[in-house]
Amino acid sequence: MSNPWNNRRPSVRPPRAIPPAPSREGGAGGPPIRGNDELRLYGVNAVQTMFARRPEAMRKLYLAEAMIPRLQPMLKWCVANRVGYRVVGEGDLNKLAATTHHEGVVADVLRTEPLPLATWLGGLQDGPVLALWLDGVGNPHNFGAILRSAAHFGVNAILLPSESTLALSGAAARVAEGGAEFVSLVRLPALPQAMAQLRDAGFSLAATLVEDGDDVFNTALPARMVYVMGAEGQGMDREFAQGCDLRLSIPGTGAVESLNVASATAVFLASWRRHHGVA
Repeated sequence: MSNPWNNRRPSVRPPRAIPPAPSREGGAGGPPIRGNDELRLYGVNAVQTMFARRPEAMRKLYLAEAMIPRLQPMLKWCVANRVGYRVVGEGDLNKLAATTHHEGVVADVLRTEPLPLATWLGGLQDGPVLALWLDGVGNPHNFGAILRSAAHFGVNAILLPSESTLALSGAAARVAEGGAEFVSLVRLPALPQAMAQLRDAGFSLAATLVEDGDDVFNTALPARMVYVMGAEGQGMDREFAQGCDLRLSIPGTGAVESLNVASATAVFLASWRRHHGVA
């Protein structure tokens, strides 16, 4: 039987598309099984940025025939490093990505695990540092939009509570448009310990509120700061907010109740950058 993975040197003449091999779960059209340490990425910017920053993470690549010229450097790297790639049809890509929004490329890559808070703090240099604490954010599209804004405005890390199940997914990475590769994910210890460690490292914590907070545009923002962003519907926990060093809101016309968490995050990040530049 021939090898279903096409590892021949790519050329301007596209390799023959080969249908996916049967899944180990049964069913000829199902996506191949991935290990728990792998993440399925899709979307051109998400896959190309991952490849540019950590090509060694690539495990498998699937692409549409029309993408061969654009992805020639990636295909040549796969050949040189014996990483399998397969040219497949649109329907197969839809199944692999579990969406039609794959832009002609899907990749299985090694997942990057969140850093412990102490490890992240130990690696920081002196000077301005901005981080985001996501207190209950769960929607992958909001998470992806937050990652994109975080990369744009120079956020150093996304801080995830100890009990949070939020993790980078293919959907979040696609919405982030490559931004996920530039922002560290950090796992926090229990709330009191996390707050104490951050303050010991010189950080101020800023609760973000829909109303009753200080105007973020008229507040002096610390150089080392953590914005705490609440859940999509309920906002952040009020007791937690009272324990933060600052409580900030975004003034508006009142025509709508509030911005969603991803849009609000971008406004808060831009306000900090206006004072301190890229973290």
